Amino acid sequence: MEHPDSILIVDFGSQVTQLIARRVREAGVYSEIAPFQSAEAAFERMKPAGVILSGGPASVLDDGSPRIPQAILDSGLPIFGICYGQQALMHQLGGAVERGNSGEFGEAFIDIADRCALFDAVWREGERHQVWMSHGDKVTALAPGFRPVAASPGAPYAVIADDARRIYAMQFHPEVVHTPDGGKLIANFARHVCGLSGDWTMAEFRQTKIAEIREQVGKGRVICGLSGGVDSAVAAVLIHEAIGDQLTCVFVDHGLMRAGEADQVVSLFRGHYNIPLVHVNAETLFLNGLAGVTDPEAKRKFIGKTFIEVFEAEAKKIGGAEFLAQGTLYPDVIESVSFTGGPSVTIKSHHNVGGLPERMNMKLVEPLRELFKDEVRDLGRELGLPDIFVGRHPFPGPGLAIRIPGEVTKERCDILRKADAIYLEEIRNAGLYDAIWQAFAVLLPVRSVGVMGDGRTYDSVLALRAVTSTDGMTAQAFEFPGGFLARVATRIINEVKGINRVTYDYTSKPPGTIEWE
Repeated sequence: MEHPDSILIVDFGSQVTQLIARRVREAGVYSEIAPFQSAEAAFERMKPAGVILSGGPASVLDDGSPRIPQAILDSGLPIFGICYGQQALMHQLGGAVERGNSGEFGEAFIDIADRCALFDAVWREGERHQVWMSHGDKVTALAPGFRPVAASPGAPYAVIADDARRIYAMQFHPEVVHTPDGGKLIANFARHVCGLSGDWTMAEFRQTKIAEIREQVGKGRVICGLSGGVDSAVAAVLIHEAIGDQLTCVFVDHGLMRAGEADQVVSLFRGHYNIPLVHVNAETLFLNGLAGVTDPEAKRKFIGKTFIEVFEAEAKKIGGAEFLAQGTLYPDVIESVSFTGGPSVTIKSHHNVGGLPERMNMKLVEPLRELFKDEVRDLGRELGLPDIFVGRHPFPGPGLAIRIPGEVTKERCDILRKADAIYLEEIRNAGLYDAIWQAFAVLLPVRSVGVMGDGRTYDSVLALRAVTSTDGMTAQAFEFPGGFLARVATRIINEVKGINRVTYDYTSKPPGTIEWE
């Protein structure tokens, strides 16, 4: 659909393109990402107010490297090129790009040489500012109409501007936190250069989506699979607000949730919201199927497949539903860019976005597919969901199964549930819960010798994990205050039978992932 008050982001394959969209939305402006291969179609569909060109791993000097659609260059709309986006602009508009001998990677400092619309109320002529560089090639000659406005030792044209055509470009990455003022530069482009008001809010999104759901569904019936997480819950409450009892929710309880969460879901939906809910206790089915399975991807695939089968069976019992609702988020549906045309590498399987619609021959209702995780939380608060539910740390669809490396059993699930509950309770008691992106315990397939009382033990080892992050794409281990981890370890070992050693995971993402499997 058209979004004339929006920004289109053309993705050339950067690992941080999603952060550009985040920064635009933080400025109160709606944005969408389109791979360069389909950018022209997205441009025609959206009719945006401006375009941002992302970075990417390719070189504009290579045959077959990605290009900016000519329709965008000819549109007269404001354009903002970042890294590869800058190089592509110069390459296509008559400038010059050369392969760098050394490039610039990591923290760098640029000197502001002249005024520029991107710098308004942010940077001044003569100042020096920290940025984040990641480039090999560099611009060596500007296209007609452009002027340099900032430079670094490795990039003489670190920021360039064509004021008449409202085209701006920079060699560094303003979207990452390592460019401290980058968000303000992007906001200046969206608001000042593109002339957008910056008034995109969750209240507006809520009303727009309610109208869209009513138009899409009409008098039809919708069935929604609740996972117990925030995403499917927010989607269900929003859809229920739009169409009332035309919605029925099915909560497939696989027995792999944290302590008390299944009861919380049932209470919230049946009690507080009075939403029709079918609660399926399928713990035995899932645990029997996981017996002997140790491969992480096999676990995920089994859980996803079984979830679909149980949900499908319940949907047939209910009957009459034409639409399937899912809590799919924007990061799940952004297309991966592949320059060779081959498939992207699968890091982990996600079971919430595949398989179900095709098998059940139903139309999809995905009201959250334009939102990032923190935006879903904001929408949940806008809808009146309790903060203790909306503010919960992310929880994987396969649940505790991927926090138990090795075989998953009921005994090990119960041990992990108790330990994890103590860990989270101590975090809340210390007032640290909201400062952490995600915290959880992992029950390792390792046993260690211990001494408890006068006896020797040979029990399981527990790993604690807590990270800070803005979006889950990168993460750092959370630094707990002195004595906290020792206190948690003591409680867990004293109160949870079967654990005699506790460790803390300091690994960042990358190279690790946040979850262990």
